Amino acid sequence: MSKNKNTEQKIFEAATELFIEKGVDRTSVRDIASKAGINLALMNYYFRSKENLFDAIFSDLVNKNTQDLLQILNSDLELSDKVKKYVSAYIDMLTKNPLLVSFFMAILHRSREKITEIDAISNLYATEKFTQQIIEEGKKGSIRKTDPSHFFVDMISMITFPFAIKPLIMDKNALDEKAFDQFIEERKSHITQMVLRCIEPC
Repeated sequence: MSKNKNTEQKIFEAATELFIEKGVDRTSVRDIASKAGINLALMNYYFRSKENLFDAIFSDLVNKNTQDLLQILNSDLELSDKVKKYVSAYIDMLTKNPLLVSFFMAILHRSREKITEIDAISNLYATEKFTQQIIEEGKKGSIRKTDPSHFFVDMISMITFPFAIKPLIMDKNALDEKAFDQFIEERKSHITQMVLRCIEPC
């Protein structure tokens, strides 16, 4: 039996909707098969397990949405311009694909080993060129000497954490969806200013 792309896409879409609606752990293979309008045997033929499907959806989302981020990190832009563009692009990506944060947290919750097993996750981390740029800028004195690992983790933490605790932020600040989107938009300049201020030369 050859695999049909339309059937595979139906399974992807059904699983994604259910993962958003019910969460990964509360979604069964039977739920996905039923929503996709296929039988369990066909579901198992395509993905064998919910875990395989989960990994495939996550990898697909990451690969489709991180190419712009990699291009920014590997560009020849000045560091300040690169940080500004990167922060803005990352926030836009998560606004359009909120599943990325919840999927990543679900992977961590299930097994830390998964982080190293899924190749696409490396697209969410710093590149060698960006790391070297921070080191070189520190040597020249244009920024204070900075550990690239701390710099990058600080930056992506400030970008991603508000998406991870979105319900809490909305509740404590009495924000509706539109107001939350505005709050996130404002964070583009807020985060950029904060991370750049931290590496200003003494």
